[in-house]
Amino acid sequence: MSNFFAWHTTADRDNPLITNKTAVYSPALAAALLALASPDAHAYIGPGAGFAFIGSFFVMFTAIFIATIALLVWPVRMLIFFLRRKKGYTKTDVGRVVVVGLDGLDPKLARRHMDQGLMPNFKAMAEKGTFKPLQTTCPSISPVAWSSFATGLTPARHGIFDFLDRDLKTYLPILSSAKIGTSSKVLKLGKYRIPLKKPPIKLLRKGTPFWHFLGEKGVSCSVLRVPITFPPAQYEGRELSAMCVPDLKGSQGTFSFYTEDEAESKRLEGGQVFVIKADGDTVRTHLHGPHNTFVEGAPICKAAVTINIDRAKGEAAFSLDDADFKLTEGVYSPWIKVGFALAPKVAASGICRFLVSSFTPFRFYVTPINIDPEAPALPISHPQSYAVYLGKLLGSYATLGLAEDTWALNEKVLTDGQFMEQCYDIHAEREAMLFNELDNVRKGLVVCVFDATDRMQHMFWRYTDPGHPALEGASPEPYKDAIKDLYAKMDGLIERVQEKLNPDDMLIVMSDHGFASFRRGVNLNTWLYDNGYLKLKEGKTPSDTEWFKDVDWKKTVAYGVGLGGICLNIKGRESQGVVEPGKMAEFLKADIKKKLAEIVDEAAGGKKPIRNVYDLKELYKGPYLDNGPELVVGFDDGYRVSWDCAKGVVSPELITDNLKSWSGDHCTDFSVVPGVLFCNRVLPGERPRIIDIGPTVIKAFGMEVPKAMEGRPLI
Repeated sequence: MSNFFAWHTTADRDNPLITNKTAVYSPALAAALLALASPDAHAYIGPGAGFAFIGSFFVMFTAIFIATIALLVWPVRMLIFFLRRKKGYTKTDVGRVVVVGLDGLDPKLARRHMDQGLMPNFKAMAEKGTFKPLQTTCPSISPVAWSSFATGLTPARHGIFDFLDRDLKTYLPILSSAKIGTSSKVLKLGKYRIPLKKPPIKLLRKGTPFWHFLGEKGVSCSVLRVPITFPPAQYEGRELSAMCVPDLKGSQGTFSFYTEDEAESKRLEGGQVFVIKADGDTVRTHLHGPHNTFVEGAPICKAAVTINIDRAKGEAAFSLDDADFKLTEGVYSPWIKVGFALAPKVAASGICRFLVSSFTPFRFYVTPINIDPEAPALPISHPQSYAVYLGKLLGSYATLGLAEDTWALNEKVLTDGQFMEQCYDIHAEREAMLFNELDNVRKGLVVCVFDATDRMQHMFWRYTDPGHPALEGASPEPYKDAIKDLYAKMDGLIERVQEKLNPDDMLIVMSDHGFASFRRGVNLNTWLYDNGYLKLKEGKTPSDTEWFKDVDWKKTVAYGVGLGGICLNIKGRESQGVVEPGKMAEFLKADIKKKLAEIVDEAAGGKKPIRNVYDLKELYKGPYLDNGPELVVGFDDGYRVSWDCAKGVVSPELITDNLKSWSGDHCTDFSVVPGVLFCNRVLPGERPRIIDIGPTVIKAFGMEVPKAMEGRPLI
């Protein structure tokens, strides 16, 4: 009862209206103006930074309004809640089910580190309860797997097959999981463009998460940072969204790098670089926020930043809005609030962290500008007051779906140590949220997903793989145990969780997939070009041109999309489709599938990069099968689709070394990278699948599993 009341009323005690030195920003007015914002960001895909999509910002309701209404109707809601809760607990001996998701935790490494004595709490759970590999999805990509976890459905029934889908009219990549539109009605007042209608913000994943079924029966549910829950759906529970929550720019994470060295003014993938000049010991510059489409011409919103540098002391004093703070080299600032003015007395609020890289020349890094959880410009939680409550209770926290800045490490803007610190800081924020729920939810479901296990394995795998091209001759010594230490830290997390458990609580620890090395990248579009399936415009040859710019679609029969998919250019589906559905399409699939299996990597001693090629129609049945590619390429350990291929480049080279810090991956054959399943109870089910977790939780609460779910309970 106390928890139910607290997260509805905390925001009412702490007024979330944004203030700065000159203005008060009205959330009610922001709701009207933010509906127009649609930053026209260049399509970009990269690890962590992901895909910058055309979006619209909209404040759903002010948290203070929701909190006030919730307070007024609280007695009635509580009566209904307890009547439904009583019904929901009539056939179970389980008090709570706690699901801890450790993204990317690998069963082989878990077994090795348990045997080495580094994971005693996991080992005890394995001996007394359950430890098994957990079958992931095909493809073994996080948004696909976590969507299957949530819904108990395979991709053909929830509709998510990759981070990216393709626009069937333009062939350009689009975000697969969410769509943010623009207001269809606008009032012009001078230079301002005021929306008269709320723009659509839509979750594209289909299916119903298992916690919705529990909420309907009165089971208290707290769901923290499960991927592909943006925008959050309304249900009888609490939810904080994760993967695919954008930053304030509308991208999946764009960092900023400021430098006095003009030679560093090159374009940084995943970020923006700004050349700064000191006037004596003072630098005046700006943070770049979203495009302000409430103003004619949609200029970029900027927030002024002044830095006074004391090079002798190695100290920089930053000033922006109400925030004044000092930094020494290599030390992160706390989360800093920043407002971007949209119109008189109206602003979008964000948070970011600063890091001074050096003083001579002066350089500093700024994280992607996250949506401010205490004044969210987009719906990031249900109810909206829940995000505000967590911010008021625990302090500012990362809201960006892919919050760990892997691309800044790839670009050498961050060091390994600085990236690791960022990962563990975000992990600590997540821990605080989880333990707050464990302290308050006495009966019900608590789910929390942690990302450090995924992000750090992506970036530090090279130190576990002697001879990995990304080592570039560097010594692996400083970080050779980074992943081992990571697994030990996760064991400490589980120990602390177990200390909070009651005897009748069920603990499930699981991952969406495992991990493998990513040494070499294969450009599927180059292979399709070399073999005549993809054609370039007359006079064009393979180059570094992105997003299929030089492709002749009227002569192309197949093209690669995302992280391992191959689509046929189907007539009547794609805007310039040429492949007749039916026999012609089936022939092409079989032909491509057969020839792909024959690829040999001569530079790697004749290895075959591809283990399997899957026809999705042979794997899955469901109404959304056409959302996915016709074929999914299952790479062997050591291989993945190349960075160029993921960006729609038809490059001259078919197979290239992966030189980036992003050196481990799971976009391989799904049989190579199963996830893990641990439980403090014996789960007798054999060959568990990720789609079985939701049904297992539902059954644990004594309820019937909905017939629409494909997964089956393991108890």
